[in-house]
Amino acid sequence: MNADAIPVTESFSHRMVTSWKPELTQSDVVANEEIVLLARLRQGEEGAFDELVMRHHSALIRMAMGHVADREVAEEVVQDTWLAVIEGLGRFERRSSLRTWVFGIMIHKAKDRGVREKRHLPFSSCVSVDDSDEAVDPSRFHQSGEWTGHWALPPQPWDDQTPEKLLASQQAVNAMNQAIETLPRTLRDVLILRDVEGVDAKEVCENLKITETNLYVRLHRARERVRRAVETYLEGQQSVV
Repeated sequence: MNADAIPVTESFSHRMVTSWKPELTQSDVVANEEIVLLARLRQGEEGAFDELVMRHHSALIRMAMGHVADREVAEEVVQDTWLAVIEGLGRFERRSSLRTWVFGIMIHKAKDRGVREKRHLPFSSCVSVDDSDEAVDPSRFHQSGEWTGHWALPPQPWDDQTPEKLLASQQAVNAMNQAIETLPRTLRDVLILRDVEGVDAKEVCENLKITETNLYVRLHRARERVRRAVETYLEGQQSVV
């Protein structure tokens, strides 16, 4: 072996080791963004609060509507939530993510408002999520890897000519949104927190006071209901063509 090559190899290896940086996961990226945003909020930076509202307001409204009588009341609950967030920023200790903390405040306020109004929930919201007629075929979801629990196959019928067109259509988006709106509260909450907001599973369980097993049962059933609605829409579109 050429002795002159040894220091070159060692030097190259040293550069590789010292320059290597671990890849950040999506959770790391979100956590870092929240740390920066929280610092800006506490400094009273103009626009920081608007950014926070833009990120989560729509999802908060959707979740609040599962606890109170109508959208107007839901909007009042969310406005009260934002006021509580402003007042509580100085006391936020980062025991959970900023996002989870905000949603926790909203859920508490929405439940209180619902109790005060003596709202009667629809029967479908009271039915146990373990009902057999809502069973989900596990084969429709990835069973392992990064996408565990997500749909393994796209809604049917889709073919090579239609996916991009249908995904881009406002009607398809509306069909999905309407399906989410009609979910029972127990299913809607987990779907919004986990799939729409991307909240960590453990934090979702903490917020909703449910077990991880219960979370995934509800999540699969919520996804299945939304999937069925999208499939029905697509079938209708094909029959028109």
